[in-house]
Parts: sequence; C-alpha cells; structure tokens
Amino acid sequence: MSGLKFRRQEPIGKYIADFVCFEKHVIIECDGGQHMSQKSKDDQRDRWFIEQGFRVLRFWDNEILQRTKDVLKKIYNECARTPSP
Repeated sequence: MSGLKFRRQEPIGKYIADFVCFEKHVIIECDGGQHMSQKSKDDQRDRWFIEQGFRVLRFWDNEILQRTKDVLKKIYNECARTPSP
C-alpha cells in the first residue's frame, strides 16, 4: 500500500499485532466474533499500543470481506495523516 510495509502477526511487547506498519506506527487488528466477548481485553491491548505511540485500527472480519475497498481506504487515510517519527 503506497510503498508502506506491513508486518503480519508481529510481536510487540507482550502482544501480537495482526498487522503493523512501523514506519507510520499503525496497527491493524482484524476481529472475528470471539472479540465480542473480550472487549475489555481488546481495550487493554489498544491502550497499551497507544501508550507505545501506535494508532490502532480495528475491523470486523465480515467488514474486511464485504467492504474491502472501504477498509483499505480507511487504512490508507490513517497512514497518510500519521507522520513518520
């Protein structure tokens, strides 16, 4: 995506990010149905990532599959507005 590199299943601290772009400090999390019952754990993860200087984008799996272009546009826009450190 626009020359940016995303790593998949990348360990960051005690967590594993689904996707991360270190250049833009953006983490993308892809959530399945199991995440409905673990919202507090996800919130805790997100807070920790944010404290480390990352922005976190969360998408539901069905959103990724059914509205792929919209999801990619959101990711692109976030990366475009996030300055490199």
